[in-house]
Amino acid sequence: MSFASLPSYAETPFIPRMENGTLAYTVEPQPYEQRIAQNGLLRTRPSGEFVKQTKNGAISLRLVSQKHNARLPTYGLAGEVEGTVIVSKPDGIKSVDVKIEGILQLQEIAEGGTTTTQLCLDKSLLWSKERNKSNICPTSLPFKLTLPSTYVDGNRTYSLPPSYEEHLSGVPGFRANIVYAVQVNINSKTNVVPNLVKSALFGTGNANISTPFIYCPRTRPAIPLPGLLCPSPSDRGFVESPEWGMFEDRSMTSKVRGGQEIISKLYLPASRVFCLRQPIPFHLTFTSSAFFLAAFLPLLPTAGRLSTKQYTKIELLRQCTVDVRNRVITAAKTDIWRVDCISRGSFRHAGDGPDWISFNGEIVIKDGVNIGAFRASGLS
Repeated sequence: MSFASLPSYAETPFIPRMENGTLAYTVEPQPYEQRIAQNGLLRTRPSGEFVKQTKNGAISLRLVSQKHNARLPTYGLAGEVEGTVIVSKPDGIKSVDVKIEGILQLQEIAEGGTTTTQLCLDKSLLWSKERNKSNICPTSLPFKLTLPSTYVDGNRTYSLPPSYEEHLSGVPGFRANIVYAVQVNINSKTNVVPNLVKSALFGTGNANISTPFIYCPRTRPAIPLPGLLCPSPSDRGFVESPEWGMFEDRSMTSKVRGGQEIISKLYLPASRVFCLRQPIPFHLTFTSSAFFLAAFLPLLPTAGRLSTKQYTKIELLRQCTVDVRNRVITAAKTDIWRVDCISRGSFRHAGDGPDWISFNGEIVIKDGVNIGAFRASGLS
């Protein structure tokens, strides 16, 4: 028996682990790891910096992994707020700390008042004169804080909501704001920055410098979109599939004397969870007698119609609901809402018969819509 082809033994490489024993995650492969496959659409992390500093430049807050020339820093789901605090005049400083904070504020105009909910608060002491032998604070203090994925309000746990602002004018009306910020607090014997003004964002603390940031968590559907349904004259519309949900309505009636009901069937992907930047497909079928369907024909959607007036439309609506949970008014609904159209579908003729007509279509969400559905304390 020959052992010439057997590989030689090697020492087991050191593999870093977390405190709970799980393997530590790194973006790039370690020397002992090999990348087997990679999604070709994987985006690289931004390499720019967001810099906020005082007017005289005595204190600077530098946040990494940001887009170049970004208006505000942006973080995603469980994002790491990483950066450096730079102090040009460290003399007299007793301590330096950094914190991230988020609040949700709801105001019902002429109704239930105002509520404020703290969403997250994480604080890290970067340097303290009492804990360090050195009497002089370092001029550069790196830090890294991780945003939580959830928060607790009372007995309920919610996913950390995105940055958001909405209002409804009039009486009753409402204002809803979800804001996040990074704050650096410097405690010193002397004023490091002359004429220092405290942060007005949250109204508390000795914030020498702060900046709001955008929190935009991203998730993706668990399954891809299904293939389109096949038209079927024998089925008077489409061949149904478990991957598509069907919603039937019989409320429409022909305006002709003795009008007969017109059955409409709307097909949507059964998951009903979609990407913001991916068109949402749909199918639509109208069924009735040939006579009454002909009377209804001028009101049906027509691809390429010159007139901008469409009698039959499919719209995607967003409802924003606010409830400050006024406990003075018991056993009564105290929520206020507004509804906005964020997209309108386009139609394509898919087939027809003597007593049915079908359409394919898709809904493209407007570019200005950047966040999906969420639910937080009194806001959805």
